[in-house]
Amino acid sequence: MRPAGKVIVTCAVTGSSHTPTMNNDIPMTVEEHIDQSVAAAQAGAGVIHLHARDPRDGRPVSDVGIFREYCAGIKERSDAVISITTGGATGQTIEERLRVIKELKPELATCNLGTMNYGLFQMIPKYEGRWKYDWEEPFLASTKDEPFVNRFSDIEYMLTVLAAETGCRFEFEAYDIGHLYTLAFYADQGLVPTPIFMQFVVGTLGGIGADVENVFHMKEAAMRLFGKDAEWGILGGGRAQFDLVTTGATLGGNVRVGLEDSVYLRKGKLAESNAEQVEKIVRILTELSREPMTPDETRDVLGLKGIDQVAF
Repeated sequence: MRPAGKVIVTCAVTGSSHTPTMNNDIPMTVEEHIDQSVAAAQAGAGVIHLHARDPRDGRPVSDVGIFREYCAGIKERSDAVISITTGGATGQTIEERLRVIKELKPELATCNLGTMNYGLFQMIPKYEGRWKYDWEEPFLASTKDEPFVNRFSDIEYMLTVLAAETGCRFEFEAYDIGHLYTLAFYADQGLVPTPIFMQFVVGTLGGIGADVENVFHMKEAAMRLFGKDAEWGILGGGRAQFDLVTTGATLGGNVRVGLEDSVYLRKGKLAESNAEQVEKIVRILTELSREPMTPDETRDVLGLKGIDQVAF
């Protein structure tokens, strides 16, 4: 049962959608990832969501060693829940994406609920001719031809073998209504323990659009399918980030911010850090008479195994 007036605040510190050209303050080195994660936790984030980047040029990678350094460094300085991606980036195989979970055994990992077109190519014209690194434009362009692959067999493997081997729980990422029905199918099979923690990913090209009405739509479907067994939250892509997560909060949902989802703090103002975005959503929550859950409250609400049970 969620404590009254409390909200899970997640910070996704880097992701793979945005490239270094888009914001100079996207973390690239191990130290930058650790420092920004710890600062975000101190600002009120109970969950830190991690992708990894090559420290030399910022390209997305699935290197277990880099993830281990991130996780160990954050754990040394913070008690935040660490959630590791299984989505990775376009071009990475499912085996690469899951190896990190197998080896590090985090408390929480993402589970993406379907194969989809995940369009990043539409951002190219804005930055044409200004790229810092030669990998950025081809990476974004590849999303026009290469889908984001999450097969039924991959989801089943995560819910059965990976969960049993690592003891991690999942935050289920739903990019559209159909993904919620996929999750409901597996819940009906007894493969999804409660409480079910889901994130509505609103505003990705290829998924449900960045309209406030879609937040209501996703919430209504989730409540109908899962009822009291659901802990849900909103992450908003791009310019609609704070509009969407604030709407979610007013409807009783949890929230996610961070440079993975948007490189801006507000219109025309680039965010200088992940902590700056966390501080903003905490101010908004305070005005709504809500407050962030502590990491331990988050662990209790989500039924997590505890930070002493991880392998980093």
